This record gives sequence, structure tokens and C-alpha cells, in this order.
Amino acid sequence: MKVAVIQMDIVYGNPQANFEHITSKIREACSDQTDVIVLPELWTTGYDLEMLDQIGDPNGEKTIEFISSLAISYHVNIVAGSVAVRKEKDVFNTMLVFDREGNVHKEYSKVHLFRLMNEEKYLKAGNDDGHFTIDDIPAAGFICYDIRFPEWIRKHALEGAKVLFVPAEWPKPRTEHWRNLLITRAIENQCYVVACNRVGSDPDNVFGGHSMIINPWGEILSEADEDETTIYANIQIEELNEFRKRIPIYEDRRTDLYE
Repeated sequence: MKVAVIQMDIVYGNPQANFEHITSKIREACSDQTDVIVLPELWTTGYDLEMLDQIGDPNGEKTIEFISSLAISYHVNIVAGSVAVRKEKDVFNTMLVFDREGNVHKEYSKVHLFRLMNEEKYLKAGNDDGHFTIDDIPAAGFICYDIRFPEWIRKHALEGAKVLFVPAEWPKPRTEHWRNLLITRAIENQCYVVACNRVGSDPDNVFGGHSMIINPWGEILSEADEDETTIYANIQIEELNEFRKRIPIYEDRRTDLYE
């Protein structure tokens, strides 16, 4: 399975500009037999939190129509990062996953809200898991701050996830946390990690980029710098299964002591 991760800048508070920008990025990413495209967190609005009750997408309808048409046109799976979805009086930070036929295969709303960026003041936390399959491969989605909660990631790995997708808007001052946490999550769960961060800045933050694709050994298959770019790598599930046989951590767990 060939994965493309689109690391992009985001126009603050301007969904239309971001829709236009991502169209060309997806077209370029599909030029080399790509199976899955991954976008960053809140790519339609950025962190214009105070305006989300106005510029957020009602029930995600515009985003769904837009990304669905691209998935169909290029016959590609799209892990469409996350967008601000308005539902009645609440706004959720919601990941949308599309299959090759343009169907919404999964909606996952961010469970852990990041207080340092005031998310809890403007967003409502989700309560559902991040499980989905992509071309019959068991996967799970998490959003940015979620990766600081290893018990949440492990729950999904124990339930079968083999590829972990992570869209983010991770600030530059904590780039080493981003890199180390992602590598650790790959090693400790024996999973592939596909992480898409944004670049650029908004009125309050500078973002660090360094999107990465990591194998279950913790080896970085591809990593971006701090510029707009698209990175690629192949995910080999047979290799993952062989690695799990060689170091059988799931069989050696002492659940009698810690569950």
C-alpha cells in the first residue's frame, strides 16, 4: 500500500482558499499510483477557533462532497485529516476517511482536547473510537494531542489496528516531542505510523512540519522538513506480521498485573 502524506500550509480562517489549494496537492499526489492520501488537522480553517461557529462545516457536508469527488476521480483512499464540523450548537474536530468510491468510511472526533491552544473552549470532545479499515487493512486514526495518551493508542492496537494515521497541527517548539512520540508509538505497538503535520504559521503559532512515515521497527521510511511537500512510502503488512512473530509482545503481556 503506497501512502502519500501532504504537508501543507493552511490559510487561516479561509476554507475556500484551502479547498482550492488542496485540489492541486491531491492531483499531484495521485500521479504515482498512490493508494492512500493523508491530510493535516483542521486543514480547511486552521486554528481560527473563535470563528469556528461561523466557518465550521455544518455536518461536514461541504467537505464530504468535495473530498468524495476527488476520491472518486482518482480512485484513491483519502484520510482527509480533520475539519471543524458543526453539529447543532457544538463544533467537533473530526477526521473523515474516504474509500476509493468516495464513501465516508469513518468519522472520528478528537477525544483529547489540547488546553494549551484553548481547544476545550471552542470544541467538543468526541467519544468514539478511531477504528477503520483501508483496502482491507485494519487501521486507526488519532488527531495530534491524542498521541500523548499511549493507553488510547494501545487500545486500538490490541483491537487489531496495524496502521496508525495521525493528522496534526503540531507547533514547532515541540517538534522533538512530535518525532519522539510518533517513533515510540510505532515501536511499542508494532504498527506503522503515518503522521501528517502542517507547516507555516497563524497569528499565535508557528508549526513544525516533519510529517513522517514510520515502520514497526521505529525506522523512519520518509520524513519531511519544514516546507510544503508530499512524502511517500510503501506499507508492507506482511513485514509487520513477521516482525510481530519475531518479538511477540502481544503474547507476553502480563494482563494479570496491569489490567
